[in-house]
Amino acid sequence: MAESISCRRVYEETTPEDGTRVLVDRVWPRGVRKADAHLDEWLRDVAPSTDLRRWYGHEPDRFAEFRRRYHAELADSGHHAAAAHLRDLAGQGRLTLLTATKDLDRSQAAVLAEWLARKA
Repeated sequence: MAESISCRRVYEETTPEDGTRVLVDRVWPRGVRKADAHLDEWLRDVAPSTDLRRWYGHEPDRFAEFRRRYHAELADSGHHAAAAHLRDLAGQGRLTLLTATKDLDRSQAAVLAEWLARKA
């Protein structure tokens, strides 16, 4: 399943290789009209909590701790349904997790993709 999950910025052009496109940000991305996003779903319930997102602030030196805290949140019952839904989608074919974050390697989408692959 790991090879069937990828991350992209929501601002990038849609490609046929994207498969199911799911926005995993808690906040709608700036400058993107919903009609132009070409999403299959917006699953904000799987995103990091507002407190965690604000604490992280996309500071690279905080990424390891952000990753640890986000994994803990994903293990919490509040995220189970959304995470299970993403696992189901990934099992059906290609899944692209979308985010507005500029640094994909240090984004919640990357952490989520890694977590989903481990749970497969």
